[in-house]
Amino acid sequence: MADSQKTHLPPVREFFIQGITSDGKPFRPSDWAERLCGAMSCFSPDGGRHSHLQYSPYVRPILLNGIRSVVVNEAIREIEPLAYHFVLSFAKDNDLQIIDACLLPEPPPAKA
Repeated sequence: MADSQKTHLPPVREFFIQGITSDGKPFRPSDWAERLCGAMSCFSPDGGRHSHLQYSPYVRPILLNGIRSVVVNEAIREIEPLAYHFVLSFAKDNDLQIIDACLLPEPPPAKA
């Protein structure tokens, strides 16, 4: 008989790189997040020589409270350490704010 309970995976750790410098100024150019994520697009499970261009699930652009940002999934650290360090170095070299994501637990299933 199959176990009907969900297997509990370790929580996904993510952090945000915000397009604001430590002194509160917007980072330029305004499309920096898309450019950074475009450079990281080859780090995708479905990526390959003839695949369509798409953002990596590990590094993706978002708009967070009106601020251009990038969500970085820390799984990329194990998959490709150099890519992980590249993204972190980009943020540090450009004095961008890095914020840990707060993952909320899934709500309990509704009882019938």
